[in-house]
Amino acid sequence: MAIISGIPGIPHVNRALHHRKELRESFSAIWPYLNLTLLFSLATSVLVLAPSWYMMEVYDRVVNSRNLQTLLMLTLLVAGLYAMLEGLEWVRSMVMHEAGLLMDKRLRNRVFDALFTARLRNEPAGNSTQAMTDLRTLRDMLPSPVFLAACDAPLALLVSVILFFMNPWLCWFAIAGALVQVLIGFFNEQRIRKPMEEANRHMFGAQLFAGGVLRNTQVIEAMGMLDDLRGRWLVRQRAYLTNQSQASDTAGANAALSKLVQSLLGSLLLGVGCWLTLKGELFGSGMIVASILGGRLLSPLVQLIAGWRQIEGAREAWVRLDALLSDFPPEVTSMPLPPPKGLLTVENLHAAAPGSQFPILKSLTFRVAPGDSVAVVGPSASGKTSLARLLVGVWTPSNGKVRLDGSDVGAWNKAELGPYLGYLPQTVELFEGTIADNIARFGPPDPEKVRQACAMAGLDDFIAGLTDGYDTMIGEDGMFLSGGQRQRVGIARAVYGNPRLVVLDEPNSSLDEAGDRAFLNTLRALKAAGTTVIVMTHRMQVLGVLDYLLVLIDGQIRQFGPRDQVLESMQQGQAKVREPVSEGCKP
Repeated sequence: MAIISGIPGIPHVNRALHHRKELRESFSAIWPYLNLTLLFSLATSVLVLAPSWYMMEVYDRVVNSRNLQTLLMLTLLVAGLYAMLEGLEWVRSMVMHEAGLLMDKRLRNRVFDALFTARLRNEPAGNSTQAMTDLRTLRDMLPSPVFLAACDAPLALLVSVILFFMNPWLCWFAIAGALVQVLIGFFNEQRIRKPMEEANRHMFGAQLFAGGVLRNTQVIEAMGMLDDLRGRWLVRQRAYLTNQSQASDTAGANAALSKLVQSLLGSLLLGVGCWLTLKGELFGSGMIVASILGGRLLSPLVQLIAGWRQIEGAREAWVRLDALLSDFPPEVTSMPLPPPKGLLTVENLHAAAPGSQFPILKSLTFRVAPGDSVAVVGPSASGKTSLARLLVGVWTPSNGKVRLDGSDVGAWNKAELGPYLGYLPQTVELFEGTIADNIARFGPPDPEKVRQACAMAGLDDFIAGLTDGYDTMIGEDGMFLSGGQRQRVGIARAVYGNPRLVVLDEPNSSLDEAGDRAFLNTLRALKAAGTTVIVMTHRMQVLGVLDYLLVLIDGQIRQFGPRDQVLESMQQGQAKVREPVSEGCKP
């Protein structure tokens, strides 16, 4: 499986192999809770008939006999039934609440991982946390009154049977009313589905746009862009509100119509019952009982129609979650690999950005021995950052392989490989927590390893000046640190635990002169520890401490070899280019 998943060009095969109906499996896991709830619903369906039974008994026994003791006993009995009914209602609500928690527990890690993978591959599904909201929607749906009303549907059959035995005409009238309610629900679903889908689409777009604005507040404020950006956000927001209002108006009108049918049916059953009573085909209190039973028959249907927006929202959440989990299946568990020594091999590497067909890297092949260090240089947009992402397995190549000690980096379990690999992206990303947490990669911090990493990154003096030292909180995304400090913390995180392969993308772009000197010492320490080091850089002073030089232009390797040889070759090439020009300028 691990080998198949790494073969480029056949992602659909990989998905087919791993596709599982995880939502259905999770729903199947809560069947015991559903069965218990249905059992309680059957009991409550019988108990809700207590008022009708009480009325019949009072009319038939108490009014005729004028026996107050009978009235007292009947009242106590019906009060007990009411208490039992409310107790069962509370218990089944708690049961479904536990079912929702169980579903959440089974799915939350998978949803988080699928979102992470989608974001990593630059897929639209990873651009928001909508999947988390969808999971919460499904979890909250289970103990909701709407879902419990659906569990009360057997009540309709029970009431129909009782009405049939009272008189078939009453049963047919009640069934006709139920059919009208079903039709109302059907047309309600047909009319609000499209507006709801459009509303959700515009809502997600507005949220994403607002998130982008809020992440760039300083640029927007400095250049006075707020009014224009707010206007663009309002266009999306108004489209969302318009469609939501249309869906709400339709749902509200149908809910009102449904209540009208319920009230009308109760009155019609009372009239029919009275007619049957006058004909001598129904006992005296039967017409009132029939009216009450008709209301009970339609009550669950009315609740379902009134809460149809919630039902539709849960259905859409189910569809989105099912698509997400299907498109991004769980990683296949493979056998643990031995710790790498740092042998890096790149074989005929071709790559494009995730979601794009435009080639960035073409036919890259090179090999770096354990403990060697390589500087990757080239003009902007030559593919240096893309190569860095491929070397650490963040991106998947469209063709070729990146191997570490002969094993495919992309197929290697990242939790297993992570401690042996260090990576500093071009844009340093830190997380809310302490300096020690960020350097230790949010695992249990090893104080000695944290101190060693800080010493290698030249952070000792900076941390010594902090009141809380390594326990200093750096804020969300490291907002309390300067650009140079963020970069040094990122370097310390990359070298934490003496990894076997370290890939640094423009690691000194924000460093001052002192930071540059500290970074050169970092490179020397990594080389002394036998770490394989790859540095993407524009700064030539870094070359003095690195062994090899790789020149990358237009996504292709132009030169690769020992540093001095490549530099000499580059100088000779420049001289050859200048020589004919100088001769041509002679008189």
